Amino acid sequence: MADPTQTTAERDSPGGEALSCLRRVFGYDAFRGDQQEIIDHLVGGGDALVLMPTGGGKSLCYQIPALVRPGVGVVISPLIALMQDQVDALRALGVRAGFLNSTQDLDERRLVEAEFAAGELDLLYLAPERLRVESTLRLLDRGKISLFAIDEAHCVAQWGHDFRPDYLALSQLHERWPDVPRVALTATATEATRAEIATRLKLQDARHFVASFDRPNIQYRIAPKNDPKKQLLELLRTEHAGDAGVVYCLSRKGVEDTAAFLAQHGIDALPYHAGLDARTRAANQSRFLREDGIVMVATIAFGMGIDKPDVRFVAHLDLPKSVEGYYQETGRAGRDGQPSTAWLAYGLQDVVQQRKLIDGSEGDEAHRRRLAAHLDAMLALCETVECRRVRLLDYFGQPGTACGNCDTCLTPPETWDGTIAAQKFLSAILRLARERRQKFGAGHIIDILLGKKSAKVIQFDHDTLSVFGIGAELSVAEWRGVVRQLLAQGLLAVEGDYGTLVLTEASGDVLGSRRKVALRREPKPVRAAKTAKSSAGGSGKRAPVDLPAEAAPLFEALRAWRAATAREQGVPAYVIFHDATLREIATVRPQSLDALSGVSGVGESKLVKYGEGILGVLGEHGPAPAPVPAPVPAPAVVPAAAPAGGEDEVPWPDEEPPYWAED
Repeated sequence: MADPTQTTAERDSPGGEALSCLRRVFGYDAFRGDQQEIIDHLVGGGDALVLMPTGGGKSLCYQIPALVRPGVGVVISPLIALMQDQVDALRALGVRAGFLNSTQDLDERRLVEAEFAAGELDLLYLAPERLRVESTLRLLDRGKISLFAIDEAHCVAQWGHDFRPDYLALSQLHERWPDVPRVALTATATEATRAEIATRLKLQDARHFVASFDRPNIQYRIAPKNDPKKQLLELLRTEHAGDAGVVYCLSRKGVEDTAAFLAQHGIDALPYHAGLDARTRAANQSRFLREDGIVMVATIAFGMGIDKPDVRFVAHLDLPKSVEGYYQETGRAGRDGQPSTAWLAYGLQDVVQQRKLIDGSEGDEAHRRRLAAHLDAMLALCETVECRRVRLLDYFGQPGTACGNCDTCLTPPETWDGTIAAQKFLSAILRLARERRQKFGAGHIIDILLGKKSAKVIQFDHDTLSVFGIGAELSVAEWRGVVRQLLAQGLLAVEGDYGTLVLTEASGDVLGSRRKVALRREPKPVRAAKTAKSSAGGSGKRAPVDLPAEAAPLFEALRAWRAATAREQGVPAYVIFHDATLREIATVRPQSLDALSGVSGVGESKLVKYGEGILGVLGEHGPAPAPVPAPVPAPAVVPAAAPAGGEDEVPWPDEEPPYWAED
């Protein structure tokens, strides 16, 4: 159906049909960033490799070409557990979508296969392993394919953070269907990973589109680890009460312990890791997607492809293995563009543990060097005294300027000359190795430097060492910071299963005073400004940013209506409408279906399905409060010599300021 708001010239222009589809199906007036260019390229039959941050609108880049081009768009996705939700979201928009994966029974698969062969689908989602089954390939031969979209394309990178062997077989798409355009999409990849994706998927001749990796709405904060569960609880209580969020832990035990701790303190938290049975994982994921305010505590097995737009925070209680993994995981916060927090608690033991994991990892020496390089980059991000966003963008080869919205910008850390402290610590390791032929971990060496006569110090007669008590000027926490940074700078190394510390080649330059050591002094913790309680019920939930106070009760009523509708239909709440759409409705209060159709995110299908329900909620809350009129300035005094009327008459005050001036 043609878009009535679009002129004939617009429809006939390049990209006109795509823009019409955007407005009619998805309810948006304009494309963002590179979307238009990517879509036009694919509609024209070209191949593409797209790097776009989470929340940047990657899915539209293949969904609209699939709707515009003749045939069915085939989407290769590793997210079996989420395919049903992805298809439900498209069907809510009036898009004919289906999926094939191992969760379906024979009758369900046959129905979808028949719809595909008959041309009754717009989009078909497939798990990558389905393409290794000959019957699936024969099925695709029976239909007309508009394009292939390979989502989460970083899974093809051999040493990527989500490597999937099944993705290696996707090069056959070009061999078997050479005339069908292909697009590979990922939210994060370095230049090296991007080159590997292009090679493995035979997309060397494809056009590359690299969007900005900057997510300005996310505040990046990295805190020294000091009882991290309590630190997390403080963060949630003071800044994210009632918010949905994700907490990442390295181990399954960490997940279980943290989820239980939060639940004991009144936080609605659920665990998610590979050790849980499939039913429990599915139930917990479903609650997270369908209910408001759930905190998911998970290993990195959780999150890829999660399309929940209102995740307000992502917290890490353990150090991520790479900047790519960190960026991918933190990117799950704030997909709706609203202010969100990426918080990481980071300590000395994280560094020791990650170094040990690398030393014991499978693969050859080259592989271990790559893992070490990834960890070094992550440590550099943690220890930087510069803007974290600049450091993050630099890792992905993009320029940036100080953002003013990360902890190092908000509370700039100090640096200090730690050369003498470094020499003292390295000397203690050297003395133990040379005089006693012994190796110890950080805690025992710090006890020696502080002159602490612990049981182990007495046992090994270490109070007689010349370095005993020479480091009393620093506290235990400060010494642990010194050790952490020496490890990050390659001036110390971890050895063996017990995490003992040894010198490196670079240590000699410090001990010989040929190298100075600058260290980061930890600043006071950054805390976002507390916000007032919502006027809707006083639950402690924050009123959404940019929502007028008088609209908050209506917004909460719309969210309650959405939750009830989602439960009735068995779909996540965001499938009905995103918070951003409800926020606009609560603010402008449209009084007719025609006015409601002008709200961003309200397409034709959703207008038909949900329009009357929305107007019913609006009707219960009555019309918008009348705006308080601005005071009318007193008329200016007209000079006696001025003639009445005409051009010299004192004018009425200028027209109202533009809408953007109201802020």
